[in-house]
Amino acid sequence: MGPPPLERFAVTAQPSRGGDGHVPVANEQRGARGGDGHVPVGIEPRNTSASHLSVTPDTPASTSKSFAPLHLCALALKTLAELHRRSACLPPLSLLKPVLLAFLFSSALPAFSAPDTASHTTVIIVVGAPGDPEFGSNFVRQADLWTKACSQANCRHVTIGLDTESQTNDYDRLKLTLAAEPRNGLAQLWLVLLGHGTFDGKEARFNLRGPDFSATELALWLQPFHRPLAVLNTASASAPFLNKLSATNRVIITATRSGYEQNYTRFGQFLAEAITSSEADLDKDGQVSLLEAFLTASRQVAEFYKVEGRLASEHALLDDNGDGLGTPADWFRGLRATKRPKENTPLDGLLARQFYLVNSDTERTLTMEQRTQRDQLERAVLLFRDKKGESTEDEYYRQLEALLLPLAQFYSSNSIDTVLPRPDPPSPTAPPGNDR
Repeated sequence: MGPPPLERFAVTAQPSRGGDGHVPVANEQRGARGGDGHVPVGIEPRNTSASHLSVTPDTPASTSKSFAPLHLCALALKTLAELHRRSACLPPLSLLKPVLLAFLFSSALPAFSAPDTASHTTVIIVVGAPGDPEFGSNFVRQADLWTKACSQANCRHVTIGLDTESQTNDYDRLKLTLAAEPRNGLAQLWLVLLGHGTFDGKEARFNLRGPDFSATELALWLQPFHRPLAVLNTASASAPFLNKLSATNRVIITATRSGYEQNYTRFGQFLAEAITSSEADLDKDGQVSLLEAFLTASRQVAEFYKVEGRLASEHALLDDNGDGLGTPADWFRGLRATKRPKENTPLDGLLARQFYLVNSDTERTLTMEQRTQRDQLERAVLLFRDKKGESTEDEYYRQLEALLLPLAQFYSSNSIDTVLPRPDPPSPTAPPGNDR
């Protein structure tokens, strides 16, 4: 018998159904649950008996083009080779390969121009090389918690490192994912790193399947970004990332205070749980800020080592004032830092307390522009509060009133009952010790 009957195969560049203009670069394990609607480029059969091949459904042609990930290009070539083996009517494979590659890459190159302004929050979850199976399963659980939080927040999210079919190393996929993100705008970008890290005394790295990336490399990839950015490195030996990535309009959190804290860290699991936990809502405003999640997770880490009777091998830091030094959780009283690592620098925590992943019902009534205006007014009040001892009491309250009036007018004009800034909640049980 001859080869099975085959009709034409069409290569399609399908646009994102989410309509946000982002370039899909990762074959996400949970893409269907994330709701971002990305559909990878693929090869589709039409009326063929070779229907067992893994292909994508047919869609109408579109003027919007998407980038074909390298692993999908490899899949296309593999499928083409299989078809060539089955059919004698196809041209020689040596002639088809260059044509296919030229189409996949040349048609995709324009898509590297990412939208200039972000219109919604994006969370990029990176799961590193698992190492021992016990650690790998824990990283998967953490990723699941972040995915559920993103679903509650109704935000776009991308997961890298959990798919099993990819032939591309995760280093390139992360780099391309960041390259496809808008650099500007009011919408936040969260980068969550779950895994192991290393430090050789000079450079810290996050361990991936394939090549690892260093703190210096990540700093270079993030350099063009001016939108609000949070980087949460929950790996061991993660502290040097804080020094490299610190900048204005950024929240940087690391699981350790030194590159030499190289044991497996528990901070990531507690942070993933805290981001949607009502117990982490320290000021009881119906939502958990990144600062509240950091303080709650840090307290739980300290409690873990205390109960286990072990010396703590991890001490998380938070930096959001751009000084690259960081502040531990036990330097906070409530939501307010009471110590600073360096004189004449702003206290850490003011920006992190305004980063929310899952917003309250009240917060959802505000537009992104309104939230930004409110946050600026509120931050001005909080910054001025630290200058109380620099003037007479009468002068202090006169200037404070001038800052509070616009904030009160904002809430009045937007029909919001809550008056901010809210008072600090009682200080949670502080972790033992206050050394850096």
